[in-house]
Amino acid sequence: MSESDNSTIAAGIDRRECDSCGTPLERGDLRCAICGKAAPVLNVSVSNAETIKILRCTGCGAAVAYDPEKQAPSCSFCDSVFEVETIEDPMEQTEGYLPFTVAPDEARAQLQKWLSSLGWFRPSDLSSSARVQELKPLWWVAWVFDADARISWAADSNQGSRRSAWAPHAGTTEVVFDDILASASRGLNAREVGALSSGYDLGSAKDNPENAEDATIERFDVQRSQARKQVTDALEQMARLHVKGSQIPGTRFRNLHVSLVLQNLVTRRLSFPAYVMAYRYRGQLYRLVINGQDKTLLSGNAPYSMAKIAGVVGAVLGILILVLLMVAMTQ
Repeated sequence: MSESDNSTIAAGIDRRECDSCGTPLERGDLRCAICGKAAPVLNVSVSNAETIKILRCTGCGAAVAYDPEKQAPSCSFCDSVFEVETIEDPMEQTEGYLPFTVAPDEARAQLQKWLSSLGWFRPSDLSSSARVQELKPLWWVAWVFDADARISWAADSNQGSRRSAWAPHAGTTEVVFDDILASASRGLNAREVGALSSGYDLGSAKDNPENAEDATIERFDVQRSQARKQVTDALEQMARLHVKGSQIPGTRFRNLHVSLVLQNLVTRRLSFPAYVMAYRYRGQLYRLVINGQDKTLLSGNAPYSMAKIAGVVGAVLGILILVLLMVAMTQ
C-alpha cells in the first residue's frame, strides 16, 4: 500500500477520485455525483460507522455540538430549548472554521448604529431605548463549492418577434462557479444568510474555532443525498440567474428552461462566525444577526412607529379628501 493510501485511511477517507471524470469522491459515495460511475473502493477494511451526540433545538431544528460543560440549555439561534439527540453515521463535519475578527463590543456598537439608521417610520427613541438582552457568538455551517458548468437554455423573448409577440431563442454557455456558498444552517434563514455571506474571507479558515469564548458550534446534520440535492439546486438557481442576466436577448422573456451539466464539482464544509443579538424595546424582543468578520453585514428586525404611520396615512387621506372637495366645487 502506498504512502498516500495510508494517509487517506488515517484521515478516515476510504474512496478516491472518480476514474471517469476525476471528480473528488467523499466518504460514503457509492457513485460519482457528476457522471454516475461506481466509486472505486480501496481494498482495505475501514469502519465507516460513526455516532455523535448533538443538541437539537426544538424550535428551529438547529443541531449544535454537544458539550455539557460549555453549552447553554437554550438555542443561540432562536432561544428555544434543546434536547439531546444521537445520530448514527452522520455526515462528515466541518473542515475549517473561519475566525472571528469582530469583537463583541464592536457588535454591540453596530447595533446602536443600525437602529439609528432605519429611517423616520421607526420610533424616535429606538436607538436610545433599545437594550441588548443577549449577545451570542456562534459558527453556522455551509457548503462552499467550485464547479465548471455547461448551461443550455431555451426561452421565448420579444427580440425578433416580428408579427408575433414572442420569438424562440436558445443557446449554450460555459460558466465557472467559484467559492459559491450554499447554507446548511437550520438556525439562520435565507434572508440572514444572504445578508452575511458576501463578507467572509474563505482563505482564513482554521482547523479549530478561534477568537470566541463559549461560542455555539452548529453541526452538519443533513444526509449526503439531501446535501448534494441542496448544492445542485443552488447551482441550478445560479445558472438561471446567469441566463436571465446575460444570455436572453430582448427586454422581456417567458418559458425559460435551463439544463446544467457539471464537471469538477468540489465541495467544502466550513463554519462561519456570526453574532446573534437579542435586544428589547418596550417589552418586546427583537433579533439581529451580524457577520463575525464584517460588522457592516447584518440582518435583523425592528419595530415600526404605528403613530407615525397612522399620521402619514391620515395626512394623505386628508389631502385626498380636500382635493376631491375642490374638484366637486369647481364642477
